[in-house]
Amino acid sequence: MKIRAAVVKSVNEPYEIETLELAEPLDDEVQVKIVASGICHSDDAVRLGHAAYEFPGVLGHEGAGIVEKVGKNIKNFKVGDHVVLAYAYCKQCNHCMHGLPAACTDWMTLNWGKHRDDGSAPFKKEDGTEVNNFFFQSSFATHTNVKETNLIAVPKEADLRLLGPLGCGLLTGSGTVLNGLKPTTGSSIAIFGTGAVGLAAMMTAKIMGCSTIIAVDIHDSRLSLAEELGATHVINSKSVDAVEKIKEITKGVGVNYSIDTTGISEVMKASIDALAIKGVAAPVAVTNKDLTVNTLADLVVYSRKIIGVVMGEGIPQISIPQLLEFHAQGKFPYEKLIKFYDFDDINTASSDSLNGTTIKPVLIVDRSYAA
Repeated sequence: MKIRAAVVKSVNEPYEIETLELAEPLDDEVQVKIVASGICHSDDAVRLGHAAYEFPGVLGHEGAGIVEKVGKNIKNFKVGDHVVLAYAYCKQCNHCMHGLPAACTDWMTLNWGKHRDDGSAPFKKEDGTEVNNFFFQSSFATHTNVKETNLIAVPKEADLRLLGPLGCGLLTGSGTVLNGLKPTTGSSIAIFGTGAVGLAAMMTAKIMGCSTIIAVDIHDSRLSLAEELGATHVINSKSVDAVEKIKEITKGVGVNYSIDTTGISEVMKASIDALAIKGVAAPVAVTNKDLTVNTLADLVVYSRKIIGVVMGEGIPQISIPQLLEFHAQGKFPYEKLIKFYDFDDINTASSDSLNGTTIKPVLIVDRSYAA
C-alpha cells in the first residue's frame, strides 16, 4: 500500500515527507495506522550521525495508533485495537526468558534497521530504492508493520495523541529509576538534563520516595517545570558549578544516585563527581561523546558505580500500563512536557527539540483522529 513517511536520506539530512510502498505484514507482523508519534532525542542523534545507522531510513520509535491488519500467527491483537509501540525483542534468548527484554541478545539487529524475517525491505521508494526501519517500528509514517513484541494494548478511551512518548523517552527515564537505580526511600538523586527522559526520571524518583531531588539544566523554563513536578532543588549550571552546589545542598556528602541524560562529556563526569560514597551513576543518553574517568580516584576510593541502563530495563507490556496508572493517580503528569506539531512540520518539531524550545514534541500524523 502507498503511505506517507518522513525519510532521512543520509547523515545530517532533514526529514523529507515522501510516498513509500509499505509491504503486506508477514505472518508474525501487525500493521498499525499511526495516529501520533513523539520525537525522541535518539531519532535526531541517529539522523545527525551520533550513532551508526544505515540510511535511507524511516525513523520514529514513540508511536501510538490503531491496528489495521494482523498476520496469521498473531494471537494477542486484533483489528481495531489501540496500541502504543515500543522496542522489539525476540522472546527466546536467555535475557528475554529471564524477563529482561531490553537486554535481548538480538536487540540491535531487531531494532536498528534490520530487514524483515523473509529478507525483504520494510519500505520501498517509488523507484524501488529500499528504505530501512527503526526499532522495527518507524513511527514517522502514516502506517507501519511491527512485531507483536513492539505492541502494548491501551484502553480505547485513552487519547492516543498523548501516549506515544511512553514507548521510549518516558519509559527510559522512569525505568532507569525503577529498575536500574532502585533508590531507597529518603535517598538523594541528581538528574542532569531536564528533557523528557530527565523529567520522567525525576517524577519517578518522587514516586519512589527520594527526599532530595536535584534537577540540573541550563534552561530556566525547564527548571521551573522541574520544580512544579517535584524537584526539591534546581541548579542552572550555566551560572554555578553544579557539583559544588550539589555538595552544598547535601552538606558535603553528595547524592546517592545520579542520572545523566545529556551525553555531554563534562556533564557525565560531573554526574559522577557529585556522588556520595557508595553512589551510583547512570549515564543514559545516546551520544558519540566519551567519558574519561580515573577508576581509582573517581570510583574505587569512594566505592562508586557506573551502570548502563537500556530502555529503562523495563518490560514495555508491564511498564507502560504502570506509567498510565501513575498518570491516572496524578503522580506522573507527563502531558505537561508535550507540544503537538503537524506531521508535515517534523523538521520544525525536531529543531525545537534540539534547541530546548520544546521538551517533548509529538507529531499528529492522523489529523482525523478524535479521542
